[in-house]
Amino acid sequence: MQFCKAFNDKTKGQEGLTLPVVITAYEDRSFTFIIKSPPSSVLLKKACGIAKASGTPNKEKVGQVTKKEIQEIAKIKMPDLNANDLESAMRIVEGTARSMGIEIVEKKEEKKAESKEKESGS
Repeated sequence: MQFCKAFNDKTKGQEGLTLPVVITAYEDRSFTFIIKSPPSSVLLKKACGIAKASGTPNKEKVGQVTKKEIQEIAKIKMPDLNANDLESAMRIVEGTARSMGIEIVEKKEEKKAESKEKESGS
């Protein structure tokens, strides 16, 4: 019961996110836990508003993220990534996005408008 209360207090603002946690339990029934940042894939799906990534990312694109969203995700993930600076962290997150079938665009609205024009022209 004590663990549940402590865990819920530390994760109050993060409902609905998958959080990796390292739990250490001791023989005297005490414990410690470290909450890490959510996986990049979870943050990218949330930014795109999608439930599932693409099964064929090179053929089927399922969503779009902007460079600014990539930067925000990289800032969140920075302590857990093997990157020396924000630019390197952004490249790691961009690679994750590409492997999920998510396009990286400058502005989402422009890309959507272009795809609508292509559909109506066909």
